[in-house]
Amino acid sequence: MSHKYSTEEHQFIIDNVKGITLKELTRRFNEKFNLNVTENAIANQKNKLGVRSGIVGGRFEKGQVSWNKGKKMSPYQYKKANPTMFKKGHVPANRRPIGSERYNERDGILIKVQDGHLQKNWMPKGRYIYEQAYGKIPKGHKVIFADGNNRNFDLDNLILVSNAEELIMNRNKLFKTDKELTKAGVAVAKVLDKVNKRKKDI
Repeated sequence: MSHKYSTEEHQFIIDNVKGITLKELTRRFNEKFNLNVTENAIANQKNKLGVRSGIVGGRFEKGQVSWNKGKKMSPYQYKKANPTMFKKGHVPANRRPIGSERYNERDGILIKVQDGHLQKNWMPKGRYIYEQAYGKIPKGHKVIFADGNNRNFDLDNLILVSNAEELIMNRNKLFKTDKELTKAGVAVAKVLDKVNKRKKDI
């Protein structure tokens, strides 16, 4: 079944097409809207919208200028750029409400916590749940999943570690599928981190 593109999705293509490859545009599009459309599908939308990246063979075309310089809008683009789209306070019909969830490979499940700040509108769900229970997470720290399952949001499964401690755990293969073993690994990482910091102070 083909995907029906929204006004917001078309505007995203228009705003982001210049200076990046089709592959990168497709990746950003899928990440932004939590979809899995193909490069061919995005290429078709580019043609429909009358927009180009300005890249040929990985490089900008010689003398390349903005794709729409001196170019009149097509009837399709004019319709999409109707002023009512941009009125102050206008809320797109497809905007996800605060509390919505989505998934991507890098961060797992994300939860929407605010509007008006682009990607900062979304927060990893594990981090959100941890902060609701224990307060704001300090800079340089993150939440890990004790059993390795990034869909298990039980508070007992959420552990706060520093970036340095996470690095030590990765290097020493201290992440386990058994939550108690991972917790023991965290304790080891904290000790090793303290030892490393003391060595630097000597």
